[in-house]
Amino acid sequence: MAEMDTSGGGGHKKGPGVKKGKKLSTRVDLTPMVDLGFLLITFFIFTTTMSQPTAMRLFLPKDTDKPEEQNKAKESGALTLLLGKNDVVYYYEGILAPDASNFKTSNFKEIRDIILRKKRSTDPKDFVVVIKPDEESTYKNSVDMLDEMTINDVKRYAMVDIAPVEFELIKKTQGS
Repeated sequence: MAEMDTSGGGGHKKGPGVKKGKKLSTRVDLTPMVDLGFLLITFFIFTTTMSQPTAMRLFLPKDTDKPEEQNKAKESGALTLLLGKNDVVYYYEGILAPDASNFKTSNFKEIRDIILRKKRSTDPKDFVVVIKPDEESTYKNSVDMLDEMTINDVKRYAMVDIAPVEFELIKKTQGS
């Protein structure tokens, strides 16, 4: 630990020709302190909790084999949102009409009003939003649409692949 140098320098004499005694030096051994420091670092590393990953919580329906047990949505309560390129949102309510008369175009600024209007006019247990991102839509658009679901307190929504008929309607709308 700590030790003192006590070598040499017998009695203390005064007078001429007498050499002064050496001053005693102290030396502190810090080896145990280093061991203690590493022990504390190891203790804190093992006892700390690592940061938890943050992810969106998804509630998925149960997988069933029988079609009659699957979750079904009423046509009148469905709102389908198709995400296109350049921040354009295409939408229709219910099932897509054969002549595409209910296929409409909007943007992200107006889509909140459309969701709220549909939510107010539909029974809460029947209201469902189907989000279909196009291959040319951006990841940011998908995240923005999921944020809209959270902001508007939409309980039931799903992200699914776009149908070929809807993809053709988007191409026709973009071309005109």
